[in-house]
Amino acid sequence: MSIINRIFKARDKPKNQLPGSTYSFFFGSTSSGKTVNERTALQTTAVYACVRILAETIASLPLHTYRYTDRGKEKALEHPLYYLLHNEPNAEMTSFVFRETLMSHLLLWGNAYAQIIRDGRGQILSLYPLLPDKMTVDRAASGEIIYQYRTDRGVYALHREDVLHIPGLGFDGLIGYSPIAMAKNAIGMAIATEEYGASFFANGANPGGVLEHPGVVKDPKRVRDSWNAVYQGSGNAHRVAVLEEGMKFQAIGIPPEQAQFLETRKFQINEIARIFRVAPHLLADLEKSSFSNIEQQSLEFVKYTLDPWVIRWEMAIQKALFLPSEKKQYFVKFNLDGLLRGDYQSRMAGYATGRQNGWLSANDIRALENLNSIPPELGGDVYLVNGNMLPLSQAGQFYETKEEPTRA
Repeated sequence: MSIINRIFKARDKPKNQLPGSTYSFFFGSTSSGKTVNERTALQTTAVYACVRILAETIASLPLHTYRYTDRGKEKALEHPLYYLLHNEPNAEMTSFVFRETLMSHLLLWGNAYAQIIRDGRGQILSLYPLLPDKMTVDRAASGEIIYQYRTDRGVYALHREDVLHIPGLGFDGLIGYSPIAMAKNAIGMAIATEEYGASFFANGANPGGVLEHPGVVKDPKRVRDSWNAVYQGSGNAHRVAVLEEGMKFQAIGIPPEQAQFLETRKFQINEIARIFRVAPHLLADLEKSSFSNIEQQSLEFVKYTLDPWVIRWEMAIQKALFLPSEKKQYFVKFNLDGLLRGDYQSRMAGYATGRQNGWLSANDIRALENLNSIPPELGGDVYLVNGNMLPLSQAGQFYETKEEPTRA
């Protein structure tokens, strides 16, 4: 066996352990007794909020295709990928919906897939999302990665160049693992506390109990059903109970305040926010937020939460969508400047510093504020320096032309 074969054998055939969802062996029952999968987890408000915040934010960021130039970069408006990524990746979706869909797949299943449709020259014509729970990643005997997609009409094999694959955090670098599956116990507890609260109010906001009878009850089911028919449910709360034949009601449930029900639900919100690295104030939990620190928390959300996802997207697109001959000339970039902008006063102060020190022109500032540029003949591209606000090209000319004083 050759060295290459031994290397490929060590990573031979990564695949699903069970049919259904990708890596469904991580999904299923939890310590709380609740079944957690990508769909039941999404019914939890904190999970839904985290997925929606991240998916909508990534989808709303401007995504441009650039070309390297001698002075840096410029938008490659003529490249086919520019329109596909920025406007319409296919005839059925906008760029926002396409990226939102893939990002939600990435957060729930740990992987996002899109089929690449090319023409005869290899140029990309469209991109279509693929459901992660129908995809299996395998490796052929030659070592080539094969994507197998299951549909109602059969299983289709897709080559690596036909799939845009954005993997999340994983163990082998090929496939990501679902955050939902890896933290299913925390999410299961959130589901359990939510169901407990719903059941508590469904029983009239009273704990369960027993009906005590001094004698022998011949038909206990009839007594229990008649009690529930009259007093069960939040609509029957605070009704006066009438007990006959010496019967007594004895509560045996644990009151919610003793079980710290509200504290548990609040903690689970922070626990789920920790899974997705989303600041609690974005989930409407403002307990530890204030006017003095909420802006800093928003900047940290961009730096430590969005930035890793953005880089993951950019590198996956660069790897899968550009031809080998284009990779050294073109690249894609998400624009995070809008999220990093401070308040109006802070921005104006920063622009003034850049303008007075010669590293920002009037058009540079207007571009950052999404304003039309000033024509060059009116000085829109002129760089100035502090002092007399001379053009940068004229700085120091006064000292060069000044004559030295004559000595007596």
